[in-house]
Amino acid sequence: MKTKRRLFELTLIASLVFLVHFISFAKKPAKIKVSELKDKIAAAWIGQMIGNIYGLPHENKYVNAPGSENWPYGYTKNIDKLKKYKGAFSDDDTDVEYMYLLQMQKFGPEPTYAELRDAWMYHIRDRVWLANRGALGLMHFGYTPPFTGDKDLNPHWYQIDPQLINEIWAVTAPGMIGYAASKSDWAARITSDDWGTQPTIFYGAMYSAAYFEKDIDKLIEIGFNALPKNSRFANTILDMKALYAKYPNDWKLARAEMAKKYYTDEPDMTKTIWNANLNGACAVLAMLYGEGDFQHTLDLSCAMGFDADNQAATVAGLMGVINGMDGLPKDLYLPIEGWTTPFNDTYINITRYDLPDAKISDIIDQTLKETIDLVILKGGSVSGEPGSEVLTINSNAVFNPPLEFYIGPLPEMEVNKPVDFTFYTDANKQYLWTLHSGSLPEGVTFDAGRIAGIPKKSGYYTITLQLANGNNKIVRDFDLLVRNTNLAPTADTIYANVRQLNEKVLDSCWYTFGKSMYAKNVEVINDGNTNGPGSVFYSLAAKSKLPKVDYYGYGWDTPHEISMTALHTGCLEEFGGWFTSLNVQYLDESGKWVPVENTSITPALPKTDIVFFQPHFAEYVISFKPVKTKGIRVIGDTKVQGHWNKYTKQVSGFTSITELSVYH
Repeated sequence: MKTKRRLFELTLIASLVFLVHFISFAKKPAKIKVSELKDKIAAAWIGQMIGNIYGLPHENKYVNAPGSENWPYGYTKNIDKLKKYKGAFSDDDTDVEYMYLLQMQKFGPEPTYAELRDAWMYHIRDRVWLANRGALGLMHFGYTPPFTGDKDLNPHWYQIDPQLINEIWAVTAPGMIGYAASKSDWAARITSDDWGTQPTIFYGAMYSAAYFEKDIDKLIEIGFNALPKNSRFANTILDMKALYAKYPNDWKLARAEMAKKYYTDEPDMTKTIWNANLNGACAVLAMLYGEGDFQHTLDLSCAMGFDADNQAATVAGLMGVINGMDGLPKDLYLPIEGWTTPFNDTYINITRYDLPDAKISDIIDQTLKETIDLVILKGGSVSGEPGSEVLTINSNAVFNPPLEFYIGPLPEMEVNKPVDFTFYTDANKQYLWTLHSGSLPEGVTFDAGRIAGIPKKSGYYTITLQLANGNNKIVRDFDLLVRNTNLAPTADTIYANVRQLNEKVLDSCWYTFGKSMYAKNVEVINDGNTNGPGSVFYSLAAKSKLPKVDYYGYGWDTPHEISMTALHTGCLEEFGGWFTSLNVQYLDESGKWVPVENTSITPALPKTDIVFFQPHFAEYVISFKPVKTKGIRVIGDTKVQGHWNKYTKQVSGFTSITELSVYH
């Protein structure tokens, strides 16, 4: 990651941004009967369960063409699973929200990033993909949100993931539209960045508004107004409304134009069937053509295609908030003969480690409690006699991110090179930053969370920073490293066991990034570029199931004294890309490769070689006893990871690298 923080890419978190959008919406407090609130919360949960289970058979099924109009689709093959579990079963459209609800119970209605990260690492051990998997790997690497969703670290930042796991923040914020939109954005950045979070903001605003607004067109407008002006998804919504006006009676023609623009013609680096903007567009079309009818909207959500079950669940949950339980078709929540309560009042966890099974009625009661607690926390109140209580809501409530440090890459400082680095993002920039103790490197100054200057001396430096918000103060130590001049660009030779990407092998694999991401040869590892098109080299050779050792290094015509290397890994695949061991060797005077002594790796390699623990775009700094040599290399075992794809299964172990730096 570049040392200068990308503030302009993290512009949506601070609540002040949303105040601008909602200043015209500011109005007197809203009121809702607690009984009505509970009914809408129930319909939100049950609606999402309907949409998720109903939509699963259509997931990723319709890409080149939409689904047919043989509606209603029905549950089809999931009837057997409903019978097996004697109720609803978990999937990623509801399980993370349920996990978040448990964290709200434990920590209050505004848990911190750190608390949610702990929940991710404990409960989520498999069955995550794309941005979610990327975020989980970075969490285990030691990072906290929002760095786990940062586009420089999580190469899937633009995927659909946050749209389907964050509705809970708006469900618990009825009528607090600005608050819900801002908090949804804050939560979306656990896994995503930039316009990848925008559909989540859109849904957050609509869910919150739906407690008091039934008209779907007005809700779409409210969601639109929550987005930054002229942002990508805001413009996409305008496109969908224009397509609906152009083809009011033919959703397939509208879908065809949408798919061409946002899938077929999507730039290579973000072209996937799971793209957040693409799937958000599908949902908008489904809502427009569904015209408020639950069943028709649900079927359209599936028929629009791509990652269909996710928009089906989110839109069905929204329809639940709009109309309450009376608006949900009974045959969809009572699909099994003999059931008398929605999904038999049973939610069975089949996806997350140690998440308890639950009665759906208990989940609803817990959500109601957290909603009332949050409304009161943000200036609301409860009045009335038991059984006829009324909740008064501060419609102008503002979300202020919890006070906490965010842990991500530290500045890459090098002697005699300028550094300009901020420890904050927009979410905690507004708090008071001070240097509490410790000594900065000579030539570097600290001011309000920012260090800048030109380091004069290499070495390790520990500083303690303090963060305060007027009510509370927290402190944390940060270990800074100033390196000597990087010797890699001066190398006369690049050592590698695989020098050329085998593009035929790559093309046969289930890879998840735009092909322009991949460099064709190993020469990119000392060009200074650690991200973006052409930055990542995969050591893909011929297909083989045999284990493989990879190495990367440099040679010079004259000896250099070396005591440190830094390996920047690139993006990873489900089927491999990482070292399971890592060592350093140097050329001795006889020209033989021998191991260095007293090796230390910071951070340590993951304790397991399981895919869910591996971080994208990580740096491992390897220190060792100084050696004087004409050649240095890192070497280690590659992971041979099983995969469901029959072609990918045959791919040899390989590693992913962007840069290898070398220092005195």
